Amino acid sequence: MTTILEVKGLEKVYTASLFSRVPTFRLAADFTISNPAIVGLMGPNGSGKTTLFELITGSNVPTNGEVLVQGRNIHKVRTDERDRLAIHYHQSYQVRHFRSFIPNVLRQRAGVDYPIVHLFDEPQFNTQDGYIGFMLDFFRKLRGEGRLVFLCVHPNERFHLDILEEICEQFMFVQYGSVTKVPSYEALLELPTVRAYLGDLLEEKAA
Repeated sequence: MTTILEVKGLEKVYTASLFSRVPTFRLAADFTISNPAIVGLMGPNGSGKTTLFELITGSNVPTNGEVLVQGRNIHKVRTDERDRLAIHYHQSYQVRHFRSFIPNVLRQRAGVDYPIVHLFDEPQFNTQDGYIGFMLDFFRKLRGEGRLVFLCVHPNERFHLDILEEICEQFMFVQYGSVTKVPSYEALLELPTVRAYLGDLLEEKAA
């Protein structure tokens, strides 16, 4: 069985300008997710979460490294078929788009018709009328169909943590451009950086 997602030596470096190559931000990631799963991801604003999602979907060009979705390098796939491998929903479930100056005729085909990796970037959870339950059921449905689901949350209310704890099987924490992968919710909360980030939300949860 082909590994669903391989992020290999991935790096994105931003510089001050075209003329100044002084780095202003660097994201680095290296991880593998072999099987269908729901992965919770969080981190402070500006830490690199959205950049990571853009690199995974091929809408951002890496400085180094590669992203393989079911064995295919997504940055070598036709731009009009990349969302058949990995699709990025930003906030109000808007799909992220991208451009390329290399003709698609020179690129590989996706080889599949429906996205393998679904990345939800800080979705807006409506707390009324069962909407959260509907979305969680949708995430579980995708996972049950053999998909990989990323759920990025910037917790500012207690129920955001409850959602991560209830539905996610693996976790990632992004801070200062560094991506840390952990196997469980308990392991996530043991990280000093996560506890400092969550602050009073942890006290509220324990109360």
